Amino acid sequence: MEKLVIHGGNRLCGEVEISGAKNAAVAIIPATLLAQDVCRIENIPNISDVTCMIRILNQMGAQVKYINKHTLEINTKTVNSYIIPHEMTKQLRASYYLIGALLGRYCRAKVALPGGCNFGVRPIDLHIRGFELLGAKTTVENAMINASADHLTGSAIYMDKVSVGATINIMLAAVKARGLTIIENAAKEPHIVDLANFLNAMGADVRGAGTDVIKIRGVSQMHGCTYSIIPDQIEAGTYMVAAAATAGDVLVKNVIPKHLESITAKLIEAGCTITEYDDAVRVQSDGNFKKFNIKTMPHPGFPTDMQPQMATLLTVAKGTSIVSEGVWDNRFKYIDQFIRMGANVQVDGTIAVFEGVQELTGAPVRADDLRAGAAMIIAGLMARGTTEIEDIIYIDRGYENFVEKFRELGADIYRKEFDDNDRKTVSAG
Repeated sequence: MEKLVIHGGNRLCGEVEISGAKNAAVAIIPATLLAQDVCRIENIPNISDVTCMIRILNQMGAQVKYINKHTLEINTKTVNSYIIPHEMTKQLRASYYLIGALLGRYCRAKVALPGGCNFGVRPIDLHIRGFELLGAKTTVENAMINASADHLTGSAIYMDKVSVGATINIMLAAVKARGLTIIENAAKEPHIVDLANFLNAMGADVRGAGTDVIKIRGVSQMHGCTYSIIPDQIEAGTYMVAAAATAGDVLVKNVIPKHLESITAKLIEAGCTITEYDDAVRVQSDGNFKKFNIKTMPHPGFPTDMQPQMATLLTVAKGTSIVSEGVWDNRFKYIDQFIRMGANVQVDGTIAVFEGVQELTGAPVRADDLRAGAAMIIAGLMARGTTEIEDIIYIDRGYENFVEKFRELGADIYRKEFDDNDRKTVSAG
């Protein structure tokens, strides 16, 4: 097994290139099933979630090959199965997008319940309700989701709660359904717009993505295409916060600044200087942070996937700051790791109250999930002394070459092999 070792105290300076968006890639790759043709996907991030999704498609009979490090060619003509067993889904939350894609292609899908990060109950009842409104009969037996229909028919679907996953899954199922599907109270995240653009490039008729009403007129056939995935706003935000946390000066390249507005606003509120360019942002900080509050909300609000990283600044910000988690019920598991490093934080349900301390101190910690792992890296970079982070498999799920990227910015960070019997961290009591 591997852990990260970080010697804190170095300013991050220089330039960092942002990879393709994880959340777009894990939706677009299964969407290729709808074309029954060859698709070339560019700006693919080199992360374990993508590797898992490619492995699943290969085992389904697709022919997948890398043209270069960040370009995939996917031929789904040879796919011969609509069944995805547990051993293929257990490491990947986004595997549930295969249900919508397979329903769209075969009007049948049998997919094991997904794995991935665990930070609270994440039911898929909204997904199932959407499939049923499109005409599919859906059951859950032995941790397998079974969905089938003679044919899918467009329908009006109102989302009781804004859900990125359900919006994407219903889009995938609806693009080849007969007639018009209208998704109301739809999620509006950039990767939903990216998926819609990809589906349209394959011949779908999707309109309104990026608003809360998406209209999909079903088509009978789709075709292959070449498409480039958008930059990853969460990876960009993570490096922006890391630059701020270390009193650094970093140019974050290959970004869409508009996608970063809520993150930029909070960094400015904390006292950082942000300069925007056409496809880059520069973050400058003196390391002295004013208190500020965070409330996570669906896009265009502050993203829940940036909450742990931004909270690292609050551990040393002067005064009292409050974080309100408005998306997931249990995203504060990582707070125990902050406390091990000397932070003063109290959690009550979906509210965390931070009292800024003078500094954090390096300690053995763990990555409780993907974004919590990113927060531990930032905390280690800004802490005095040495921080060791275990369970880094979560971080590899969503950040490409993150050790190399941080080292190029001046961080003292490296991977180290260790025996599972030598674990230093303790479970939360």
